[in-house]
Amino acid sequence: MKNKRNVLTCLTILLTGVIYFAVQAQQKNDTHRANFSGEWKSNQSISMGGNIVCIYDEGDRMLAKTMKIAERADFLTIEAPNPSPGAALAISLEKLAFDGKESQINHGPERGKKFTVKWSADGQTMTVNSLVHLMVHTPYKVNPRDQMLVSVTEVWKLSDDGKSIIVQAKAKENSEESERSWTTVFDKAN
Repeated sequence: MKNKRNVLTCLTILLTGVIYFAVQAQQKNDTHRANFSGEWKSNQSISMGGNIVCIYDEGDRMLAKTMKIAERADFLTIEAPNPSPGAALAISLEKLAFDGKESQINHGPERGKKFTVKWSADGQTMTVNSLVHLMVHTPYKVNPRDQMLVSVTEVWKLSDDGKSIIVQAKAKENSEESERSWTTVFDKAN
């Protein structure tokens, strides 16, 4: 009888230890992800090396001076006003899905971009990899328009106090050796 009680006590302690360590391991895997929700305003003009800004259409989030971001479990949406005088109160809406699958935006038959979104392992940075495509005029050619592809990588990070989003971006055109990089900081507006 005493032997059964000792075995039962040992099994209880062992089972408690297994459950405790399983819960601890689960908590470490459940990282707290940065939340970009809110209204944001660029605290400076977007400064980029070179003329890479011309690859983006008006109203694209990469040209936005203000953004409204709503984050959900599997995606976030970004609303950016179109600053064009002809597009009175037009808002562009972009959905960034966290499933790793490629998304696409077409701005017409000759312009657009494909992109994927991925969170870092610690959930503190979001990386957006885009391939922007457009047709450009090429001087001194029979066919004056050529396809141009630009690879863009954006790394989004929320500041420690949660009041700013820092977007570090770099871009490389398919026909050029050099890479351009820039940083844009958005401050919380609300």
